[in-house]
Amino acid sequence: MFVFASWSGGKDSALALYHGMRKYGRIDCLFTMLDEKCSSSRAHGFGKDILEKQAELIGTKLITRCSSWESYEENFLDFLSKHAKGGIGIFGDIDLQEHLDWVTRVCSVHNVIVEEPLWRRKREEILEEFSNLGFRALIVSLKKNIGIDEILGKELTDRETLRILEKSGVDICGENGEYHTLVYDGPIFSSSLTFYIEGLYEDDNAKRLKVRAK
Repeated sequence: MFVFASWSGGKDSALALYHGMRKYGRIDCLFTMLDEKCSSSRAHGFGKDILEKQAELIGTKLITRCSSWESYEENFLDFLSKHAKGGIGIFGDIDLQEHLDWVTRVCSVHNVIVEEPLWRRKREEILEEFSNLGFRALIVSLKKNIGIDEILGKELTDRETLRILEKSGVDICGENGEYHTLVYDGPIFSSSLTFYIEGLYEDDNAKRLKVRAK
């Protein structure tokens, strides 16, 4: 049975993958949706160099599709049809019911079993487990106008970063897109991902660090 993980390169997909690999003993591929130019991931804005290096360090392959938001479902179904019929998909949602409903509906078209290891778990518990397992993640994207610009570029699990997140009143796991992370070390990797920060840029919604694999 084919086992894949929906992969953003960030903390929730990494922790979900960890639990999926413990349950099934393997992972056959990471799946990431890129933008329509095939230049960066839809979820976190990572280039393929980062995503492919993460897959290599996990010991699996990366499969991608390039898509606009309008054709996202069509391209996701294409991936399922060609690679994952009757298989298992691992996802990192915490409590966004709308997204769970979408994933369940789309995966059911090709009889894919949906695994959501983080579903309805407490935020504090998720971050504590992430840290205790030895994962390392850098905050690489931050939604504008939420008043915590100082954590951009900081380690997620640093005590001061967590204190700022808790005090700010935002979702401390960033489930609503308040921030995104790059996971570069942890028990799913054979060694640490080496990377560098190419620069800082902004779009309409967020401030982002451009990271590249070494």
